[in-house]
Amino acid sequence: MSQETFVVAYDDDTADTGVLDCAIARAQKSGAKLLIIHVLEWSPYSFLSQEELAARGKRRAEELDRARDHVIAPALERAKTAGVEAEGVTKHGSVADLVVRTARDASAAFIFVGRSGSGEARARIFGSVPLAIAQVADIPTVIVP
Repeated sequence: MSQETFVVAYDDDTADTGVLDCAIARAQKSGAKLLIIHVLEWSPYSFLSQEELAARGKRRAEELDRARDHVIAPALERAKTAGVEAEGVTKHGSVADLVVRTARDASAAFIFVGRSGSGEARARIFGSVPLAIAQVADIPTVIVP
């Protein structure tokens, strides 16, 4: 029997570890491993000069490095301390699309996503990430309050 993978969509509010703690607790009980993903929103629609495009690529790489150091590394340490195998990834793009694609690619058993992280006004304008993931995912999705 192969080891299950739980994908954890983890935002940059590192003070709120509810979704990570829930996924760790479930992984401890089932022996699953975690794949923790942090996605930086990135709009492909913009009109930039060649110089701005070059700078954008550099800034994008810096943002991914910073997210790896300040979001993913502490999350991996938290899982390791709890005795749960975990790996982490950071990506740029549409959060819901990348979380679901990552879960599919990993043949994940579940996706864990926190309910917090987007304010009411933002959710009305852009839509809610947890709801978007739940709507497009063909993998059971756990929305953690």
